[in-house]
Amino acid sequence: MKYNRLGQSNLRVSALCLGTMMFGDQTDAMESMRIVDFAREKGVNFIDTADVYSLGRSEEFTGSAIRGDRDWWVLATKVGNRMNTDASVPNQDRYSRKWLLRECDASLKRLGTDYIDIYYLHRDFEEDNLAEVVSGLGDLIRSGRIRYFGVSNFRAWRIAEVVAECKRQGVPLPAVCQPYYNLLNRLPEVEILPACGFHGLGVAPYSPIARGVLTGKYKPGDEPPADSRAARADRRFMQTEWRPESLVIAQKLEWHAKAKGFSLVQFATAWVLANRFVTSVITGPKSQAQFEPYFGALDYPWGEEDEEIVDSLVPKGHPSTPGYHDPAYPFVGR
Repeated sequence: MKYNRLGQSNLRVSALCLGTMMFGDQTDAMESMRIVDFAREKGVNFIDTADVYSLGRSEEFTGSAIRGDRDWWVLATKVGNRMNTDASVPNQDRYSRKWLLRECDASLKRLGTDYIDIYYLHRDFEEDNLAEVVSGLGDLIRSGRIRYFGVSNFRAWRIAEVVAECKRQGVPLPAVCQPYYNLLNRLPEVEILPACGFHGLGVAPYSPIARGVLTGKYKPGDEPPADSRAARADRRFMQTEWRPESLVIAQKLEWHAKAKGFSLVQFATAWVLANRFVTSVITGPKSQAQFEPYFGALDYPWGEEDEEIVDSLVPKGHPSTPGYHDPAYPFVGR
């Protein structure tokens, strides 16, 4: 396993990060434990969850699975998304000082630990008072409840604003950014990744396989596999990755990867790791069998030919499909 320095921090994290979004949802407690044990055997020391994943059950499963070897793990969780399904109940999401401190304590309890290594702001709320957010995070760091903080799904200019506010208040700068980045969605190359490099943030992208499209299991014109996100019409998947153009691209890249003796999953993950700004790639398996192929990405002999074929199918800085956007993070310039 290769370990990389996380941004300008002195923390070293494995090139592969175990994402546990499926824990407590598609993955039961026993399989969660098997996945974590396998990751530990392979040298993975970076694990990522969130309070909102299965409304706390992912944190519970994750915490239980790492408890016997807690200090080995760099444990990341997130805050910000709504934790009460009744939208009329106030102060159950976003970044008031009240909610930040309360929900951090709730995450610590679910995780069964007394500290969180990386506490992410799960998404940006531009109308929230950023000074209060940074102040609250500073209090959590000083109290020892969190060691570092990061940002997830933030635009580049907002990353710069967070950094500036940290400097104004004397709060440690964010250590890491978690963008949605894969070879079918290259938009972060335009501003987000350069901003992270300029301000010294590590980068830990999620969904290197584009929520499953870059496994090659979806064949253009065919019915999706019965146990897939497409088959169950997963809302986020249908909003973002269910695009005919992407399915065609995936097939072409699968042929290329197989000709070199690798799977499409390994090729797609190796592509993300080959980016000079990327520190670690977050995988999100629902079983150990689904997790195992990712490790082959670490041995992929990435070269100019690989770079060129991706660029020919998805130009630098662009998504696979003209006009693509994620409705969960709408454009705000007009």
